[in-house]
Amino acid sequence: MACILHIETSTKVCSVAVSQDGVCIYDQADKEGPNHATLCGVYVEEALSFAESHAIPLDAVAISEGPGSYTGLRIGYSMAKGVCYGRNVPLIALPTLEVLCVPVLLYHEEVEDNALLVPMIDARRMEVYAAVYDRALKPVRPVQADVVDGDAYREYLDRGPVYFFGDGSEKTKTVIRHPNARFIDGINPLGKYMFPLAERKFLRDEFADVAYSEPFYLKEFVAIKSKNPLTSL
Repeated sequence: MACILHIETSTKVCSVAVSQDGVCIYDQADKEGPNHATLCGVYVEEALSFAESHAIPLDAVAISEGPGSYTGLRIGYSMAKGVCYGRNVPLIALPTLEVLCVPVLLYHEEVEDNALLVPMIDARRMEVYAAVYDRALKPVRPVQADVVDGDAYREYLDRGPVYFFGDGSEKTKTVIRHPNARFIDGINPLGKYMFPLAERKFLRDEFADVAYSEPFYLKEFVAIKSKNPLTSL
């Protein structure tokens, strides 16, 4: 196992954590934001100081790569790359929507075995960034920018239970009324939820290029935007 610094800034929440050997040993999160520009550097410095005070060498930095807030992602990525360069450690990039699924899979036993998971990140009006996963986090449908209406996700809802969560799901409750729709409140992408995904990538040597890795927003959003324009968060 490894000691990994986790940085999550894709939404209004600013979150930093440290994991070692599959256990979260440091966690800081601000949910009153967005305060990324003020707090991200402070949290990262405190996290690194915590690890050093316990004589724990840093093995990697994991970043939540989006989709999400343009400004938040840029701040998080800049901080992560700075630590990687300064400490000569690799970078691990994690899809934010997968990070959102982790607390649902770990802590919500009511989720049926045949259920599909739809993590949502809020955009403007009735628009969200969303993907569809099964319980093994295998993508059933890739990330898209969706306009949510009464027929949204019907092809998946007709098959069985579908769980919606994330800060984009709250506004969809009054629109998606299918009997198979389930909603879980209070799910945020946080640094402390990143370590199961990050450690798996670390063990597989699945590292991002520190020089060229970019947030999902910058790397792939242009293709999505051409089909369904959204404004930045």
